[in-house]
Amino acid sequence: MFNLSEEEILRYSRHIILSEVGGAGQQKLKDASVLVIGAGGLGSPALLYLAAAGVGHVGIVEDDIVDITNLQRQIIHTTADVGRPKARSASETMKQINPHIEVDEHQQRLTKDNIFEIIDMYGIIVDGVDNFPTRYLVNDACVMKKKKLVEAGILRFMGLIMSISGAETACYRCVFEEPPPPGTVPTCAEAGVLGAVAGVVGTLQATEVLKMITGVGKPLYNRLLQFDADELRFHEVKAPRNPKCPVCGDNRTITELVEYDYTCESQAPSSP
Repeated sequence: MFNLSEEEILRYSRHIILSEVGGAGQQKLKDASVLVIGAGGLGSPALLYLAAAGVGHVGIVEDDIVDITNLQRQIIHTTADVGRPKARSASETMKQINPHIEVDEHQQRLTKDNIFEIIDMYGIIVDGVDNFPTRYLVNDACVMKKKKLVEAGILRFMGLIMSISGAETACYRCVFEEPPPPGTVPTCAEAGVLGAVAGVVGTLQATEVLKMITGVGKPLYNRLLQFDADELRFHEVKAPRNPKCPVCGDNRTITELVEYDYTCESQAPSSP
């Protein structure tokens, strides 16, 4: 039984005519809940496409305000939003695109004290953060809570994306066990990022989420997809689960959340 109005059926008709999605898949999207951590370069396109697709319940975690330097890539915000909270700006844009969805604003920074409470409200997590401590915190929390997570990062002309099914597939620490020392990887503010790269990778994150919800296709589990905009190439790397991983391996050494005590705003590559 589908709980879709006539207006929703018309709105989502290009989904519904896909035999792999259909009315049943669109109903799954309406019933789904997704948390996007960060309303920046990656979060912007991810949030826009989740809203347009009709994901019924979307949460945004973001404690920053819109800066004019964000507008080159953070397309959910406009010039008129400069100085406003990103979570509010993003929420309003999403509701303008699709009034049928519910959007939660979490205008706070994730910590080990609040992350479980927040992610427990959602079925799938999207990581669009810009710093190492939060990236590892999100990964570890999703593994411990057995949450599905779509991880990504960008820097300069490069992007990277992988999907994780907590405690079942390879996690971020299986590939990058520990954060690099502070200062060893430049931030996007230092090295720059081509704005459209954020659009490509963030849209891929939304694609992964829609696939997970509808059951269409094969998510990027145990695989890393690298995007090189300079050469316009995609390269897939196998990333099997590491039995020695400290958070999801056979002999786990990380059994409680870890908060690293420094801030570094990029990963190799990372999100802006």
